[in-house]
Amino acid sequence: MSDVVKGPAAYFPSIEKKYGRPVSEWQGLIRSSLLTKHMELVTWLKTEHGLGHGHANALVTHTLAEDSGK
Repeated sequence: MSDVVKGPAAYFPSIEKKYGRPVSEWQGLIRSSLLTKHMELVTWLKTEHGLGHGHANALVTHTLAEDSGK
């Protein structure tokens, strides 16, 4: 029986495949950004790094949740 990944992390394999960077690298970029608001970070990933909205949103949601302890 395999565990099914749910939530934002379900996007991680396709993010790594499509953009060629590990999720940990994307999270490092998010954490080092001077931006702090969710949609600011999503927009930044889309415009500066070419991510699609769903992928950017998944990375930001997961990273901010990790950082807040949720």
